[in-house]
Amino acid sequence: MPGSAPPQQEGRRISALFDGLTAVTLFTEDLPAGRAFYADVLELPLLVEDDDSAAYRLGGTVINLLRIEAADELITPAAVAGPGRGARALFTVSVEDVDAMAVRLTERGVRLLNGPVNRPWGPRTAAFADPAGNVWEIAGPAA
Repeated sequence: MPGSAPPQQEGRRISALFDGLTAVTLFTEDLPAGRAFYADVLELPLLVEDDDSAAYRLGGTVINLLRIEAADELITPAAVAGPGRGARALFTVSVEDVDAMAVRLTERGVRLLNGPVNRPWGPRTAAFADPAGNVWEIAGPAA
């Protein structure tokens, strides 16, 4: 856009509109399974929880798990999609060694959807889903 500043990095403003991604809210049918996955498998620190939600810290972003029944008030008039409708997003996190992290995840009972594989555009990746079907990707330098 004419007159707009170029994106910046290193914790500075990266968009003319937004300062960064503050939180991601993931809707789940099984909050206890989600809590176990994010706390025990991914080892994310718990920030706060109640009967309807649990929020975890991932770097500078909050990952908020919210029971499906409590989601309507956040997105009305849009509808919450049901399970089994297919992936609608992919969350990518950086790791130093994709193969080592893939082994660590599978040892914790995580089933990889694909990878580890070197992608034509550069990184090595592997994907997996959380108990609610949200798809995550670990990415790092090509092997």
